[in-house]
Formats: sequence, structure tokens, C-alpha cells
Amino acid sequence: MVKKLIGRKLKASRLKRDKTIQELASLSRVSSNMISRVERGLTTPSVDILMRLADALGVSLGYFVEEAEKGSSVVYTPDGQGEPVFFFEDKHQISSLMQGLRDPGFSAFIDILEPFCDSGDGGMIHAGEEFAMVLEGSLEFYIEGDLYHLSQGDSIAFKATIPHRWKNNSPDCARILWVVSPPPNV
Repeated sequence: MVKKLIGRKLKASRLKRDKTIQELASLSRVSSNMISRVERGLTTPSVDILMRLADALGVSLGYFVEEAEKGSSVVYTPDGQGEPVFFFEDKHQISSLMQGLRDPGFSAFIDILEPFCDSGDGGMIHAGEEFAMVLEGSLEFYIEGDLYHLSQGDSIAFKATIPHRWKNNSPDCARILWVVSPPPNV
């Protein structure tokens, strides 16, 4: 649990500061491979490495493990206060609503999609299930070749093993609630 928590917090801090893994590696003198492994929860960094990363990001060493000490079994997230976990070219911004929850069986995210943002031409496939609900705007879903138009209040749930993709085909931003099981390593 601790290595996944450290990884999530490291990635969130790096993205919040708009740094690539390579830029953080240069600033911290920690290899990009090590940073990638830590962010994915594959390894627990030594205290020395964690101190160099904390210094490069301007956070305390305790920042990376403070939630592990609390053993969070409840996470309250006020509106608009989700922990940023992913940004893509200012078109796609995901914030976690469950950051710090101990051993979750699913993940919930708010995703803000800029006009005409999409998931790409290829169909995504992965283990588990997904649920999406449009909170604002609209979204087109393509699942196994079928098209679904979702407007505010509409939702869709599906097996993620079925090829799927999405697109905000509107000149307005869309705000989407995602629930994914099992939780991805973000």
C-alpha cells in the first residue's frame, strides 16, 4: 500500500508542477527509470531518493507517506478539490476523488474534456468495468462499433474488455464522472 501511495503522490506532484519525468530526473538526480517505477508503485524508493525527489518538487519528505500513517478508510473530497492525477496537452484533465483511500476496489475520477478532445482513433481495451456519467456538456461513446450520445445526466456502464473510445464532439467543455474497477495505476 505504501509504495502505491508514494507513487500516486509523486506523480500528482510532478504533474501539478507541469514537469516531465525527464525534467524531474534532471532536477533530482534520480534516474527517469527509477521515477517511473516509483510512480507506477513497482518499487519503494530509498530515503535518499525520496529526499531528492521531495527537494526537487518543493515538498516535505513526510508528504509522501502522511496518508499511509493515517490509514485512510474514508476520503472526503469537496467539489473541485480532487487530486490532479493526469493532464494531456491541456485537453484532458483528470482529478481523483479517492486519493489516499486504503486498498480501494475501484477508482472515481472527474475528467474535464476540452472541446473536440478524444481518446484517439483506436479502441481501448483493458480489464474490469467502467461507468461514465456526463455532469456537464456531452460525450460520444463508441463501444464495439455502436455509437452512444450522452448528454448531461446520461450515463453508460460497460465491460472494459470491449473495444471502446470517446469524443467530446462539442465546442464546449465536458465534465465527466468516471468510475473504474479495478483501479488503474495512475
